[in-house]
Amino acid sequence: MDMVKIGSFLAELRKERKLTQAELGEKLGVTNKTVSRWETGSYMPPVEVLEELSNLYGLTINELLSGRKLTAEEYREMAKSNIRDTLKASTFELKEKQMFFKKKWRKEHISTIITCTVAWIILMVALKIQGVEIYLCGTVGGILAVLYYVKEHIYGGKWNEYNGNFDNK
Repeated sequence: MDMVKIGSFLAELRKERKLTQAELGEKLGVTNKTVSRWETGSYMPPVEVLEELSNLYGLTINELLSGRKLTAEEYREMAKSNIRDTLKASTFELKEKQMFFKKKWRKEHISTIITCTVAWIILMVALKIQGVEIYLCGTVGGILAVLYYVKEHIYGGKWNEYNGNFDNK
């Protein structure tokens, strides 16, 4: 998939409609910088934007991904090629996203587990100094650690979600 060719084609189509990058961006709900990145081949428009562009320009998504208008014979050939190329790109991006979120999960959860463990040890020592039986120290500390973890990573995420923040922190 030649992103520069696709970008040039998108720029050509926009200019045929006598639209500026800002005007097109406004129609699509993106910035003029985003449109510029598509047109220079730095980025590909998302699928939903490709659909909007195909409707706006009266072309198929296949033609947009081909970077040119297609004849009936070329259409079928390019459809196979474009689907294959798109799937390859999507798989790579999916693997990247999976690795990113695995690393993010580890980073967030390992720090919480370490914090809970340290807090549990401190609590056990403090309770033992107060003369509380050792089995009660472990039980109380374990319960508090689990409650903290649940609050931080389950209810914490839900709370932020309700406030419009979809991050876990």
